[in-house]
Amino acid sequence: MDQASEPNTPVEALKMLPNNTHKNWIKDRGLRKLNLGIAFMFTSSAGTGYNGSLINGLLVLPEFSTVIGGLEPSIVGLMIAATSLGALISFTPASYMADKFGRKWCVGIGSLIVIIASVFQVVVSTHWAFFALRVMAGAGVGTAQTAAPLLATEIAHPRQRQVATALYNTCWCVGSITSAAFTFATLSVASSWSWKIPCLLQAFYPTAQLVGLLIVPESPRWLVSKNRKKEALKILARFHANGNEDDELVQSEFKTICCSINAETSEPQKWSSFFSSKGNRHRLAICIIVGLMQEWAGNGIVSFYLAPILSSVGITRASDQATINIGMQVWNLILSSAGAVASERYGRRILWLLATSGMLLFLSVTTLVAGLFAELYIKAAGLAVVPMLFLFFACFDLAYSPLFISYPAEILPFQLRAKGIAVTLSVDAIACFFNQYVNPVAFSAIHWKYYFVYVGCLIFFLASVYFLFPETKGRSLEEGARIFDRGNIQAIESEDASTSTDEKENGEYGKKV
Repeated sequence: MDQASEPNTPVEALKMLPNNTHKNWIKDRGLRKLNLGIAFMFTSSAGTGYNGSLINGLLVLPEFSTVIGGLEPSIVGLMIAATSLGALISFTPASYMADKFGRKWCVGIGSLIVIIASVFQVVVSTHWAFFALRVMAGAGVGTAQTAAPLLATEIAHPRQRQVATALYNTCWCVGSITSAAFTFATLSVASSWSWKIPCLLQAFYPTAQLVGLLIVPESPRWLVSKNRKKEALKILARFHANGNEDDELVQSEFKTICCSINAETSEPQKWSSFFSSKGNRHRLAICIIVGLMQEWAGNGIVSFYLAPILSSVGITRASDQATINIGMQVWNLILSSAGAVASERYGRRILWLLATSGMLLFLSVTTLVAGLFAELYIKAAGLAVVPMLFLFFACFDLAYSPLFISYPAEILPFQLRAKGIAVTLSVDAIACFFNQYVNPVAFSAIHWKYYFVYVGCLIFFLASVYFLFPETKGRSLEEGARIFDRGNIQAIESEDASTSTDEKENGEYGKKV
């Protein structure tokens, strides 16, 4: 995970401190265990992808008509959007849960809710019961999703944190791929188990998360916020220095975390705190915009147009369209992972700008060729949409997929981190609900001209990134405050300076807890 970065950045300075770990994390026992636990937290993103994509796969299964057969299109649309609705109602309660009871408890409760909903889905016989369980599964996914990326971010080793956090959301594609694969595999099953098996397998990723909770430690930052500093120091030492509490990197990390959280807790952070300062208002604006960008950048409507375009060029079999869909998800997974690594090497801001510019270009071209196909019946124009889709999503994967969670997490102070992530996820869920419920109606009414709405959104997003999104490369979670709140940083630095010379020289700061 190690990537080159500027030698004068705060994180790079931290990396230069002596540390009782192997430079190659594969050869280090503590880092192997830590990264395995973080990987299990990634299954929260995979579970989100599985649940979000599942209904689209179920709709092509003939046996699923026993549940939704004869329903009005508006009711079917509500079924599709049920997971987003459930997630939306869970994010705010989950943010309180993550702050009060800990990141691990929040992840565990969310996982259990999904498992219960998955089991009961296979015994329902009415569409409204199925809808209610879909909402329940969405609530469980949302609860786990609120805390899992925070836990991964807050426990990762400093030299791996930025890439590890960016990799979190790329695992959405893993869930989407497995969902498409399972529904494809059950096409030949001639009973109701053709749709019940994929529903039951929703429990796979949350079960993996529960196993991961046995490995992963609680967030040291959360422990410090609850004045459990001895436990926090032991966890940092165990996973970041193979048990050496006197390790210089661990001591520096611990001191920075304590100073930062002590400064934040002196003024309790409520929801209203987002409006209490210019810096927090800036953070809130970014959290909202990132949530909108994830759904209203054109990716939803572009995906919707894939099926009719394939049909128009002779690819009409459901199995063939499913294969192409799986291929698209694999493409997204590979490029999202590449974007996660690139974000550490080249920075976040440049990726946001390049990705948004590229998406604007390729969506504009897609609008042009879709219009030519629809108005002039030019078959070549219809064929041209397919590569445009892949190029569009290549740009989306470069920044929007890996930075969706990691960027808001980096700009938020600890006391507002869970709340800010809840804001981003809530806005995303509302925008996703709009996509799933309104887009098909709007697209049916004005056809390819609907693309212009998203071209306009991309222009707005490009301007927002240029004027509002600062670079966060090379900064620790605590250093993010330097960008937004100069006054707070001065307070932290004053507290740093007040630490006695004897404590610094003898390494007593970490012991006097």
